[in-house]
Amino acid sequence: MSRILCRSDDIPDAGAIAVEVPSSTGGFSVILVRLGADVFAYHNECPHQGRRLDWAPGRFLMEAGMLVCAAHGAAFALESGYCLGGPCRGQSLHRVPIVVEEGQVRLAADRE
Repeated sequence: MSRILCRSDDIPDAGAIAVEVPSSTGGFSVILVRLGADVFAYHNECPHQGRRLDWAPGRFLMEAGMLVCAAHGAAFALESGYCLGGPCRGQSLHRVPIVVEEGQVRLAADRE
């Protein structure tokens, strides 16, 4: 059975939520960002020092259409995860492959 992360309408438009994904190695946190009908997924880890991007569990700073790392202020493009400013400029968030079908956001690796 496919792993459903959430429904796309659980993610505020131009906003982000975090979803915890269990795994055999302890699991990981995924950031889900929605822009209209498009959903993007990234590991909840800043490439600068490996810290989570949220300032509180599942709570993200959004500024001028960018996701901002709460620890050091790195700013990431929502559509690509590319760092546009801050200490990791030129790097990107690690994308998590997902699919959105019938309003459900699923891990692509779990797709049947």
